This record gives sequence, structure tokens and C-alpha cells, in this order.
Amino acid sequence: MTPKRIARGIACALALLGSVLLSTAHAQPVTREAASASAATKSAAADARKRSQDKPFAFRGIVLGTTLDEFRSASSVRATPLGSVPVCETDVQAGALGMRLKSRESLTVACRWAHRGDDGWEVSQAVVDGAPAQEHVLRFARVDGQSALRLYEISFVIDEVTAEDLRDALADRYGTPRMVTQHTSTSNVMPVYVWENAVSSITLCFLPGTHNGTLTYLLKGSDTWVKSVVRQWEASGAEAG
Repeated sequence: MTPKRIARGIACALALLGSVLLSTAHAQPVTREAASASAATKSAAADARKRSQDKPFAFRGIVLGTTLDEFRSASSVRATPLGSVPVCETDVQAGALGMRLKSRESLTVACRWAHRGDDGWEVSQAVVDGAPAQEHVLRFARVDGQSALRLYEISFVIDEVTAEDLRDALADRYGTPRMVTQHTSTSNVMPVYVWENAVSSITLCFLPGTHNGTLTYLLKGSDTWVKSVVRQWEASGAEAG
């Protein structure tokens, strides 16, 4: 190899080395900034989870514990098609949707989103994680002797793909869930994921065989409240009879 070729080779090597060093020098601050941003995001998420420990969970802005009047007066309809509205068991339209018709003094009331179709009132589809749910219901009860009906449960039936996406989204927002494995009467395994705070819970259950999932938002202690309400209803019915 001639001296000129050797000199050219050394020059190219030095130029390449300089380019690598320059790229590394520029890349290091970006890497540090990215790491800092990632740490800040994780810290913000942790702070949000900490702040939510004493507040009931909410489904897309609909907070567990809200009163029936607040729910009905709000514009937070989470259903399709457009124009859907809440219809409750205290409305005359309830019968058309297959719900019981109840008086305004009832101790428990269920609601669904509905719309007026060509053949009358029809149940709408709640939108969960951007996809239409197969079924939904919002349940209200008079809690601890209060006069107002309060939302204690929101439940949905969703498809398996939506349930899997939602599991990841909830984990990002509320942290790692508690997993409960249940066995059905046919020996199938039914995975259940539970997120909890001091006053409420979110339960996501994958149903074996159906390729569906159930999603339930629940106020803690509501089972006791509802049983108490049922006993009150039975007692009042007995007295009335």
C-alpha cells in the first residue's frame, strides 16, 4: 500500500471516529431528557393514583356516589348512537326497554342509555374504551338512610379484545391489579382483575367460553346497603299488605 493510500485511510478513520464522537455527544443530552421525562410521567401517574385513594372511581367522568338527579342533569352520556339519553325505571319509557316501572319513592332504581328508533325506544350501546358494549346498566340506591338515590354500581358486558385493551389501560392508570383466579362449574379458569381504593373497586372478569368480559365499578359496602334496602322494601310491602 502506497503512503498516499495509507494517509487517506487514516484520514477516513479519523473522520469516521469524529462523526461517531459528535453523534454521541449530541445523543447524550437527548437520552437524559427522555429519561427525565419518563421519570416525571411515572411520578405524575403515581401522584394521581395517590390522590385518588379516597375518591370513588369514575367511568369516563361519571363518578360512583353521584346522585340520580346529578346523573340525569349532566351531559355525560357515554353511549351510541348520538342523541342517546338516560332512561330509568322511574320513566314511562322503561317498559319499552324491558325494565320494571317504579315510583320515584323506590329504594333502588336502574338506568340505561337509550334512544328513540323507528319502532320506538331502544336500548343504546354504552361506549367502553372506544368500543360499543353488549350490555350495560347503572344502579342507584338510597344509601345509609339518605333521601337521594346514589350511583353504587356501573356494569358492562364487553368483548374479549376490548377487555384486554382495557386491562392494560386500567393498569397504566391505577397500577397493577390484584388478580383472583376463579373456577367455574365446568372446571374452566376465569381470570379476574381487581383495582381498589379506600371507597370503591373496579373488577374486570374474563368469561370462559363466551370470549366476553364483564366490567364492574362498585362502591365498597354497597352490597350491605342494597341488602338493607331490600329488607326495608320487604318490610314496607308486608306492612302495606
